[in-house]
Amino acid sequence: MSTGAARDERALRAAVVATAREMNALGINRGKSGNVSARLAHPGFDGYLITPTGLPYAETGAEDIVAMPLTGEEADAIGSRLPSSEWRFHRDIYGARPGIGAIVHTHAPFATTLACLDRGIPAFHYMIAIAGGSDIRCAPYATFGTQALSDHAVAALDGRRACLLAHHGMIATGPSLAQALALAVEVETLAEMYWRVLQIGEPTLLSDDEMRVVLDKFATYGQPRRA
Repeated sequence: MSTGAARDERALRAAVVATAREMNALGINRGKSGNVSARLAHPGFDGYLITPTGLPYAETGAEDIVAMPLTGEEADAIGSRLPSSEWRFHRDIYGARPGIGAIVHTHAPFATTLACLDRGIPAFHYMIAIAGGSDIRCAPYATFGTQALSDHAVAALDGRRACLLAHHGMIATGPSLAQALALAVEVETLAEMYWRVLQIGEPTLLSDDEMRVVLDKFATYGQPRRA
C-alpha cells in the first residue's frame, strides 16, 4: 500500500469512528446498537471499513475498525476485531449500489417505532423525496445478521437511499459518511413527524404526480449555479 493510500485509510477509519459517535450524540442511536461503514478501495483491496461488533463507540478507536473485502465473509475480516454482526447487508448494499460510499444503520426511536408496526413512511410530506422516492419502505423482518435480512434490505433500498427494517431500525446511505449521517437524521425527523400526525389521524398523502415534481426539483436542489 502506498503512503498516500495508507494515510487516506487512516483518515477514513477515524471518520467512521467519529460518525458512529456522532449518531449517538445526535440521539438517533443509543448504546452499542447500530453500525457504520464506508467504502474503501486502493490497489490490492476493494471493500469497506465497518465498526466492530459489541464495542461501545466511546471505546472504539481507528485501529478497531474492521476492513472487509467486498466479496468476503466474516472469516475474511482484516483486523483485531470481529466486524459488526450486520456486515452482510453492508457488503450486499455496496455490491448492488456502486454509487453508495457510506452506510449508517441506527435504532433511531421514532423510525424504529414505525418499523415495529411494519410500517414505512408514505408521502405525507414532500421531504420524503430526500430518501430518493415517493415513500420510505419498511423491509420485512428477518433475524439480525442474516442473509435474509440483507436480501430484504437491498430490495427495500431499490431506487431509494434509505429504508426502515421491520422490528429493528433504519438504514441510510450516501456518497459519503457525512451525507449518510445527514440522511439518517432527516429520516428520523420524518418518522417523528409522521408518528405525531398519526396521533391525530391518518394524513392526506401527496399524489404520485406531485412527488414526481418534487423529485425532479430535488435533482438540482442545492447544486451550484450553472455557468
